[in-house]
Amino acid sequence: MDRPMRRIDARSLRGLAHPLRMQILELLELDGPATSTGLSARLGESTGTISWHLRLLAEHGYIEEEVDRGTKRERWWRVPQGQTVLNPADFRDDPETSGALKVYLRHLVEQYFERVRRYVAEDWPGEWQHAAALSDWRDLKLTPEQLIALNDDLTAVIDRHTEQNKTALAENTGDERAMPVVVQLQSFPRRRQ
Repeated sequence: MDRPMRRIDARSLRGLAHPLRMQILELLELDGPATSTGLSARLGESTGTISWHLRLLAEHGYIEEEVDRGTKRERWWRVPQGQTVLNPADFRDDPETSGALKVYLRHLVEQYFERVRRYVAEDWPGEWQHAAALSDWRDLKLTPEQLIALNDDLTAVIDRHTEQNKTALAENTGDERAMPVVVQLQSFPRRRQ
């Protein structure tokens, strides 16, 4: 099943490439809709600051207001359905956006690391420790085309499980033991040292 896809362009990248906006977006992606008041309490920022960043995220299409929820004073925000895609190669020759790209990618890597760090620091039951994986594979030698194919294959597997999960939720047939799961894949070339 095809999901709507939105490509990040130069303008929307500059709208996202801010550590606080990226934190806000991550919380909305992982935990669902929230108000500026709720986000303010979780992030330790003023509601005015959070509201300003929410409006910027909405202006660039990263989030939207949940109009059927809340009041004029209490606005709920959510991440729209679909996938947002960034291709760093699109910005390779644009000096105006290269700084924003570096801020975005650096903070994204920090978010990924922090998720793993939190998982490792928490006390999980044995069944979840057994089910989780922290792995890397270092014996691959691929061309750019082969790396693209590998990433496409991995994405297809995740998409299949995502669709199965959506179906189970829609039919109310999900397992009560199910918990939110984050899958992080990083695949990149490495220069010899």
